[in-house]
Amino acid sequence: MSEAKQPKTPKLFPEYDDLDATGIAELVNKGEIKASEVLEAAIERAELRNPALNAITVDLFDKARAEADSLPDGPLKGVPFLLKDLKAQYKGTPTSNGTRLEKGRIAEKNSLIVDRFLASGVQIMGKSSSPEFGIMGVTEPEIWGPCRNPWHLDHTPGGSSGGASSSVAARIVPIAHAGDGGGSIRIPASATGTFGMKPTRGRVSMAPFIGEGWGGFVQEGVISRSVRDSALALDQIDQITVGEPYAAPHKPKPWTSYLQAPERKLKIAFTSGTLFGQKNHPDCIDAVNSSIELLESLGHEIIEAKPSFPREELVEAYFLIVASGTSNFVENTSAYAGVKPSYKNFETITWALAQIGWHTSAARLARARDTIHKASREVAQFFVEHDLFLTSTHAAPPVKIGELGLKAMDKLQLGLIRNLPLQSLFDLMLKGMGNKALSKTPNTMLFNQTGQPGMSVPLHWNAEGLPIGTQIVGSFGGEGLLFQVATQLEEARPWAHRKPALICS
Repeated sequence: MSEAKQPKTPKLFPEYDDLDATGIAELVNKGEIKASEVLEAAIERAELRNPALNAITVDLFDKARAEADSLPDGPLKGVPFLLKDLKAQYKGTPTSNGTRLEKGRIAEKNSLIVDRFLASGVQIMGKSSSPEFGIMGVTEPEIWGPCRNPWHLDHTPGGSSGGASSSVAARIVPIAHAGDGGGSIRIPASATGTFGMKPTRGRVSMAPFIGEGWGGFVQEGVISRSVRDSALALDQIDQITVGEPYAAPHKPKPWTSYLQAPERKLKIAFTSGTLFGQKNHPDCIDAVNSSIELLESLGHEIIEAKPSFPREELVEAYFLIVASGTSNFVENTSAYAGVKPSYKNFETITWALAQIGWHTSAARLARARDTIHKASREVAQFFVEHDLFLTSTHAAPPVKIGELGLKAMDKLQLGLIRNLPLQSLFDLMLKGMGNKALSKTPNTMLFNQTGQPGMSVPLHWNAEGLPIGTQIVGSFGGEGLLFQVATQLEEARPWAHRKPALICS
């Protein structure tokens, strides 16, 4: 914690730390500051703060400098920005996917989402850390080392968009690209006191390299400090794309037009328990209670209720689909490197999931998808009867670095399975993996499976000064109502003034 208690004060553009992306872009577009000056302020903060955080894996400072005077006149012109070091391809730059075999792999063309970010005028100044293939809910890839939380350096910023959330919370950038396949936008947003929304399934294209991520679980978006920044960014990347396997309902109007309080009283369901876990930490229950009291004071109807769904079947289905996707990642990465797939080239948990994927029959995978589709209809019915659903984002405060890593006994058991690949052992591992992975973050995964948009809103901090996010979920295609409620909450209980110890002067 000593590093966090001895912040260094940047000299360039002092207002930078207090401006969101929208505010910066307004200054640049009015000619009140040059994009190059904003970039230098961001680079200065990266050089001061990233050594303690390890949030940026690849710096593209010189590339951004070379392009600072030729940015398009978009609504985010001049805003310093990070791409997540996972999936997003940026021509001429590396994307490691958090795995050692791809550490130096250079993209030959852009992902469509990168083109859309660039067209908005952002200055891409680097790549943010992600766990190997985005699998873990913490960001501790072996090739880069652990990423740390600016509120307390001993703790994780969450995952898999941990580098993005850490950088935004530390005011290195005001907004950053993120992705969510089981909570990977909402979990790190909660852990770092930032705002993060997972869009509706099919909202944002993964073209041209990917049709869908993990059977549709993965959605791309951003982590920001203000609600309006997330709405503005989603407007840039939520565009009709031909050839998609499926798509979310088209937005009726720009998302930025929803930045006002709802026009009616909402019926909001909540649970102070968990969805896939066993228990909820008192700090997280406090966050729920505080949030529902605030919503009640704003005139909304609050009732205790939660969707019904087959827990055990959905846990198995989720991890079978993730495992199948992981085996595909391992094969593709190995083929790129010109080697045969081997446990020596991947992290232990990655290899374990790949083994499950290779030993999962096509029929079992099809049944898993049928299970999820059936649950999707059941959960959708819940949102016919309720406008929104509220939980804590986590079931515990942000854990310490290494707390969720594999222990010696875990590695021994996984090594046994590697040498004795029996279906019964894979099933046992699958069950144990689900229980462990969901013990701290059990509330987000359901909505990756069923497709609804969900957000983590920073409304509560515990006695240790760690952020505890509140998750609010809307109906399929219902980002507009979420932005309205988030705007109302942001005005009623502002969070932008809160700064982690790392940067407080």
